[in-house]
Amino acid sequence: MNKNKAVHRFLHYIEQLGLFIILIATVVAVGQEVMVMINHGKVDLKDLLLLFIYLEIIAMIQIYYEQHRLPIRFPIYIAIVALARYIILDSKSLGEGRLIEIGATIMILTISILVVRYGHIKLPYANSSTTKNNSKNNNDENSENS
Repeated sequence: MNKNKAVHRFLHYIEQLGLFIILIATVVAVGQEVMVMINHGKVDLKDLLLLFIYLEIIAMIQIYYEQHRLPIRFPIYIAIVALARYIILDSKSLGEGRLIEIGATIMILTISILVVRYGHIKLPYANSSTTKNNSKNNNDENSENS
């Protein structure tokens, strides 16, 4: 049993270290991007989208630290913004077929977010606050119907 706890604790520390490294790397990347914008003397949409991606990564890390779980929606949001940024950067060199493919991918990702959100509302996790609120509402409804 002690060996199991030690392995679990070791993995927890490795996970925390990995998240910290990702956070530091993201903050450094934000600083580098800001310096690029300052050196160019202007801010383009592609720069803002890249900063938005960095902020989403930081938000994912924050949520993980607070809730100890990672919402699947955040990586999907990042993928959508990354694809939009890709279109903006390379739209002149992309063919019509490639643009349609990327647009279809964005649509599929958007639908997947809707499916995940619907699932979270209709089938919440057993230990989530949504479940507690739903069970409270059901108890209130049952007591009114009695």
